[in-house]
Amino acid sequence: MKRIVLSFVFILCMFSLSKAQDYNTGVGLRGGFASGLTVKHFLTQKSAFEGILDSRWRGFDVTLLYEIHNQAFDVDRLRWYFGGGGHVGFWNGKYTPWGDEGINYIVIGVDGILGIEYSFSVIPINIGLDWKPAFNLVGYSGFWPDGGAISIRFIF
Repeated sequence: MKRIVLSFVFILCMFSLSKAQDYNTGVGLRGGFASGLTVKHFLTQKSAFEGILDSRWRGFDVTLLYEIHNQAFDVDRLRWYFGGGGHVGFWNGKYTPWGDEGINYIVIGVDGILGIEYSFSVIPINIGLDWKPAFNLVGYSGFWPDGGAISIRFIF
């Protein structure tokens, strides 16, 4: 069993080293005030879609972002990015610090994102740090500046 696992890890590492760009798709975890799952897929060398499913206040948000990536500080495999998109969320007012106990909130809004990420060359892992402010247009409206998070993705 150990040989199979080690062989699999070796093949994954070799696969990640053989690519011309950092990665095509990354799947992983996102941790911040709202934590959940993240999937990023590149359309071109510089543009990507990112989908985020996160949980907060016993509810959840689904976010879709379009991002532009550029090399950062002339460091290989380090990229900064910016972009925007939108979200739909479902929150239970009983568990929010601002809501009414008997109300379930459905929110729709717009999001921005600004971040930096590094893709390791030896292992197929990517680590990113971002700030994702949001503005709810429908439901409980208002500006939400606390969307920062760290993401760790398996890349392929």
